[in-house]
Amino acid sequence: MELSDGLDLERAWLATFLGGIVALVVGSLAFPRRVYDGFLWRYFWGPVDADAHGATCAVRNGGVTERLYGQTACAGADGIVATPGYTVVSTVSYAIVLVFMLVGVLLLLRRLDVRMSKRFYFALFPFMLFGGALRVVEDVNATFVREGAEMLIPFPTVGLIISPFIYFTMFAITLAALVGTISLSKRGVIDEFEPALGGVGAVALAATLTVLLYVSATSDLVGFYPAVAVIVLVGATLIAAAFWVLSERYAPQINAGTGAMGILVVWGHSVDGLANVLSLDWHDELGLPVEYGSKHVVNAAVDRYTGIIQPEWLTDAIGTVWPFLLIKVAAAVAVVWVFDREIFEESPRYAYLLLIAILAVGLGPGTRDMLRATLGI
Repeated sequence: MELSDGLDLERAWLATFLGGIVALVVGSLAFPRRVYDGFLWRYFWGPVDADAHGATCAVRNGGVTERLYGQTACAGADGIVATPGYTVVSTVSYAIVLVFMLVGVLLLLRRLDVRMSKRFYFALFPFMLFGGALRVVEDVNATFVREGAEMLIPFPTVGLIISPFIYFTMFAITLAALVGTISLSKRGVIDEFEPALGGVGAVALAATLTVLLYVSATSDLVGFYPAVAVIVLVGATLIAAAFWVLSERYAPQINAGTGAMGILVVWGHSVDGLANVLSLDWHDELGLPVEYGSKHVVNAAVDRYTGIIQPEWLTDAIGTVWPFLLIKVAAAVAVVWVFDREIFEESPRYAYLLLIAILAVGLGPGTRDMLRATLGI
């Protein structure tokens, strides 16, 4: 590809990005009820508002937002109602934005002349754990609000660490760390940027976990149930180890492209699956003080249809969310299989970037669910 072609692609991406923002701003100003209230607020900001205040729902009526704290009140509310969590519209929108941002990152990596490698992949691993842990800071914030205590982080600033905006926050932090470490490497301050990049993520993760543990130790509103984290981490490790041993022995072609990177993909999505199963179906057995609900459309569908299909005695014994773990593991193995040597040889930047994104969308939410249950919030 010629340099001019690369510049044209970058300009086209930037023009599309700015054009989308302008269209949303102009549409919101020209048609506030339809564009802002009926789309942006209903599917994106409204759920964040309700989540930040620990409300059952947020209601938008006549340009005014009200938070309600009961299912009955929400069901009878007049106006546009938004509840914490995802909808089909928001999920599809986030998927489209994710693909678009991946293209932008791909163009940026090419402009920075970043050499994609397994070391780069593993260097970003701490950032995925950090993103999940940072989201739990907001969960602590919401717990304080529900109990009438002062917010740790005021609204609307706290919206930056609530889904989906936390993804943009994490993108900005990771991008700053990447550009900074690459700059240090090119100036000769450090030999290679990957270890430094991973170190930044590890320090950020450690700092966030320290804050959470401090709040747990000093506040009666936040508990500590380490059995959750132990079961999730050990269980995910056993699943990933079993995958590696069995695939290497009976189907080594599955790992031909990803190698050890595939273990991390299966491990990350196993963390997500196990954290959901424990928090949704086994919270009573673990002594957790909170009854959790499904916020993701896929998880909620699995919960609903499993309860319909399987016998009642089996539901009483093992719950209804266990197929979600099987789906997550099966999907992770399928992804690892698809990423063969040819993909990495033909388009290494795209392959590595997509594999990183696939790991992040499982491990980030999984870390959040695990830590949230571990703190009993």
